[in-house]
Amino acid sequence: MKKLLSVMLATAIMMTMLIGCADEKQSSGGGESDSKELTIAFSFEDLETEFWVAAHEIITDTLKKEGYKVIELNCQGDANKQLEQVNDALTQEIDGIIMIPVDGDTAVTVTAAANESDVPIVVFNRPPTSDEGNNITVVCDNATTAEATVDYMVEQAKAKYEKTSKKLTPCILVGDLGDPNAIERKNGFYAAIEKEAGIFNDVIEVPTEWDAATALANLQSAVQANPDIDFIFSSSDFLFPTIQSVVEPLGKWQKIGDENHIILGGLDGDATAGKLIDEGYVDGTGVQDLFFETEEALKAIVEAAQNGETDPDEVIKDPGFALTQGNLEEKRMDMWGNAVGAEQ
Repeated sequence: MKKLLSVMLATAIMMTMLIGCADEKQSSGGGESDSKELTIAFSFEDLETEFWVAAHEIITDTLKKEGYKVIELNCQGDANKQLEQVNDALTQEIDGIIMIPVDGDTAVTVTAAANESDVPIVVFNRPPTSDEGNNITVVCDNATTAEATVDYMVEQAKAKYEKTSKKLTPCILVGDLGDPNAIERKNGFYAAIEKEAGIFNDVIEVPTEWDAATALANLQSAVQANPDIDFIFSSSDFLFPTIQSVVEPLGKWQKIGDENHIILGGLDGDATAGKLIDEGYVDGTGVQDLFFETEEALKAIVEAAQNGETDPDEVIKDPGFALTQGNLEEKRMDMWGNAVGAEQ
């Protein structure tokens, strides 16, 4: 990922934050700012996907450029380690926490620890499994975004069915069901499929646990048992290369318009998905607005820390959208992955 994207976005976010500070200073009659240097603990799961890499870079770069100290805590996908790292950070003089939790249960546990220590916390992109405790959660409307994407895929499936009178066999690569995002994406998928249930055979579910190796093994088994699969929704764009590696040897990695094309969709909005949509292999993907989500997370934690709010409680929703072959010309550069790609 090019640093230029981070610099551009960080600059935009900093300007927003600085304008807010300027307004606050003006309303208090001017004079020197009484804001202190903040120390923010940034706890994250890993840097496996393009989305997490981009979010990590934007958040850390922006906080550092604003002059705040950042304590980075990479738990490498270990929930126990994440809690231990945050508890250790809470023994230090930190002013706030931004957290990308391993799963929804860990978000609840870490929120409780932060509340007990009177430290504000922002949960980024992966919501808690319950509303216990107080935190600011910034998250995409995953169900609606997935449904919009699969709605478009279903339109293509319906057109194919009307030509052939042959039912399609749909498949969903399901994320880790300990992650509320995976559950919501699955729900959105089924909501769309059920609108035209008569054109589909039974849905084939492929567990992935958000792991490429697990997805590969399970998709290979599914395709072997069900060679007629011709409609695949991946709950995350990072699995498109895995899908390609499985179906290409079977002659089914074909562009839209080819009779062997598998109708393909995903969710996240990364550069890989953008490239595959441009090339005509993927029909559409649901897009999380990374720019909106990072800006809101940063504004929320800085405002809470500066205002002495120890337990702010709010859900900030990113509405998301579907980028498809049908709206590509209009919406292409609204997708963060294409913005990244433009700088490469």
